[in-house]
Amino acid sequence: MKIIGIALLATFLATILKEQKPNFAFLLVIFVGCTIFLLLVDQIYNIISMLQLIAQKSSVNTAYVETILKIIGIAYLAEFASQITKDAGQGTLASKIELAGKIIILAMAIPILTVLIETILNLIPS
Repeated sequence: MKIIGIALLATFLATILKEQKPNFAFLLVIFVGCTIFLLLVDQIYNIISMLQLIAQKSSVNTAYVETILKIIGIAYLAEFASQITKDAGQGTLASKIELAGKIIILAMAIPILTVLIETILNLIPS
């Protein structure tokens, strides 16, 4: 509820400021977006800790879990940066950020995909 309240208040203020001082409205939106992200850091930490605990209990290689967490982090950061760039009116640049995020994610996922394919091939009888 706190995040929703902050976001609605910021939206209201940004709408008012946009007509008088568009630069301040944009800065307000960026500041509030970063503040919301910081408010979520504790939740993100809890999720990461829970996933690491599950991986340890199931004897999964921690390198794979770390890679998956990095991939998820890159996806969220690329989306966040893309949305801020779109808010600044730079849709083309936002598209490039999204593309870069997808390429980085694919590059990081290749070792996991390789192990997955090898595991499937080992399960298939010759």
